[in-house]
Order: sequence, then C-alpha cells, then structure tokens
Amino acid sequence: MQVLVSRSRLALAAGLLASAATAQAQNQANPHTITTAVPILTLAPDARSSALGDAGVATSPDANASYFNPGKLGFVPYKYSVGVSYSPWLRNITDDMSISYLSGYGKVGARSAFGASLMYFDLGTIDYRTANNTPYGSFSPKEYAFAVSYGLQLTDNLGVGVSARYIRSNLVGAINGNDAKPGNAAAVDLGMYYHKDLTVGTGIYNLALGAAVSNLGNKITYTDPTNPSFLPTTLKLGTAITREIDQYNKITLAFDASKLLVPSPYYEELIVGGTQAERDAQLERIKAKNQELNRQGIVGALFSSFGDAPGGFKEELREIVLSTGLEYNYNDLLYARGGYFYEAPDKGDRQYVSLGLGVRYQVFGIDGTYLVPTGSGTKNNPLAQTIRIGLHFNLNKLADAFDENGAGGTGGETPSN
Repeated sequence: MQVLVSRSRLALAAGLLASAATAQAQNQANPHTITTAVPILTLAPDARSSALGDAGVATSPDANASYFNPGKLGFVPYKYSVGVSYSPWLRNITDDMSISYLSGYGKVGARSAFGASLMYFDLGTIDYRTANNTPYGSFSPKEYAFAVSYGLQLTDNLGVGVSARYIRSNLVGAINGNDAKPGNAAAVDLGMYYHKDLTVGTGIYNLALGAAVSNLGNKITYTDPTNPSFLPTTLKLGTAITREIDQYNKITLAFDASKLLVPSPYYEELIVGGTQAERDAQLERIKAKNQELNRQGIVGALFSSFGDAPGGFKEELREIVLSTGLEYNYNDLLYARGGYFYEAPDKGDRQYVSLGLGVRYQVFGIDGTYLVPTGSGTKNNPLAQTIRIGLHFNLNKLADAFDENGAGGTGGETPSN
C-alpha cells in the first residue's frame, strides 16, 4: 500500500534528513553551503548566550558553561547550579517544533567540577495518509544529545575541560516502505579557558579567552551505511572583556569565531547550453567528488577542512561564522543584552540581531531572548519570531571558588560582592 504524508511536514523532515548527507544532498541552488548531520548541535541552546549572538566560549561560567567550553567548569562560582531553557522553533513554518535544554554542574573540591546536559529537539508530528487520503498513522521525529563534562583549574587563571556526548537522531521513520533508521553517534568536546584581571589607566578590566573543539566523533548513518554523514565538528575561538564601570555597573563585550571542521562541498559552475549528456556528466562528476570527500576519515577531514574550499582562501574565510554581543549588568541583578550573528550568504545566510533581558535574585535567575532576522530573505526568514526562555537555580555560593569580579563578565552566576 502506498503511504503519503502531509506535504509541508514531509518536506521539512526530508529536508532535515537531506541536510545530514553532506555528499549527496547539497543544495543545488547554493552548493557552497556545508551540511552535516544533527545541525541542531551548532545552536546556542540557552537564552543568555543566544542574546549575545550565540557568543559563549569565553563568557563567565554558568550552568550552561559546558556546552560552549568545558574548560570553564573549573571556575564556576557555586557548589551546585541547574539551568533549563526552552525555545519554540521555526514558528514561521510550523507550530509544534521546539528545543529544550537541561544542564547543570556540581563543584568537586576547590578547582574542579562535573557537569551534565541534555538537549532535546522535538520536530512535532508527521501524519501519514494513504493514496486515498485516509489516515495511516503518524510519527514523531526527534533528536537528543546527552553529555557529561569535567573541568579543572590548572592554575588560578587557566582551566581545561572535556565532555563526552551520546547523540541520537530519529527523523523520518518509514516513508513509502523505505526505512530510515535512527542515527547514533558518540562525540567529545575539548576546551580551554583563561582569564586575568587587568588595570588599564584608571579602569579595571577582566580579559577572558576561550577555545573549544566540539562534536568530535564518529559519522552517523540514516539509510545508507556506505555513505555516513559527518557530525558538526566545530572549532570555536572567543574572547570576553569586562569593564567595571563602578561598584554597581559592569559591561561585557563578547566575540566568538567558529568554523566547521568537515569537508567543504565540491561544486562547479553548471554548464549553460551544451548537450544533456554533457550536463549529466558534469553532475555525475560533482556527485562522485563529493562522495569521495565524504569517505574521508574524521582526523583527515578535520585537518583538510582548513584548505579544501573550492574557492580557495577567500572561501575558507567565508566559512567562519561570527558572533558578538554586549551585556550590561546592574548590581549583578539586572541584565540587558544585545548581539549579532553572521554567516556568509553563500554558506547558509543565517544573520540576525538578538535582544535579551535577565534577572538574578538570590538563588533564582531568568533570561529571555528574541531574534530579529537580517540580511536576504528577512521577510520570510524561518528564524523570525524565535524566542528563548531560560531559568537558573544556583545553590551554595563558594566565596573563594571564583574571581569576585566575574571572569569574562558577571552575567552568568556570580552574585554581587
């Protein structure tokens, strides 16, 4: 029996599955775009960092620290902290998709901490119908990633950390008799974090630097075991500079740069004119080249990703995603944030301004973010109307566990002195 599904939902799910196949399912309208499996892993899940344009590698540690940089865990200011975030997703397309994130840490001794997190991506429901348009069951696609982390202070200013992550992606189930099996993968994150207080003239500053490699793990398979897809292995470099204006006011400027460490898709300018046989031969050549790239090993692809863009060094630069944000902090109580996220138009074209507010009071905190798309396609951008809400619960402040000025800014969890 032939089985059909609702057209919009099938297109969405199939598109997500296609985005996982780097070699075979590149976007012909924009063949420069790098695609990987489980792209949801590249999104900042918490409201604070998303308000800073997704910058978070070097911002002050909080309950969500391990997502961006497990090296920050050694500097956390509380013995225990838990954070939960929620975001309705792609509201311009559907009304039943969402991203949920639960994270936390526990301090172990004076210089280390363990953390854990769970990211859950709910794609709503796919309704199946027969060729006669009668109901034929439904399917609920979903993805989730569970991680455990450990961070350690090596010195008073330098910390390192590691995360281990299990990933499961179950997108489309059985459609028209073709079973797309759930994808499973394991990955690690490695991070380093440095901060130092500086006096420049009459000003007091805190400089923080961060570096992390995330989602370094095995390829993931959905339908074709001979053509697995890369995880979104990403290199992130960032800095955060905090200026203490006076006893009550601080301001932090954060900046991150990130790059996918996976093969860049091969492409050619499509033949205009010529015979159908020539055009078919060209498409087969492009397909074969991308299959060859996709068969690379994890380590080989990681190192070659710095120089494999068909457009050379200029295209490599366009593969770098930029995130920047500004956070104002009044008395470690009220926070106002703004940021900007930029991805080159031919590499995905995600561009948006982010705005956010936050409150911290005793053991409780709340953050909110709203995204405003910019760039091309602004009117119908699927990120329009995106909001994130985050809650924090911070228990047992450790008076000597963290710099009282808050390394990299105090917008995380460091209370007032």
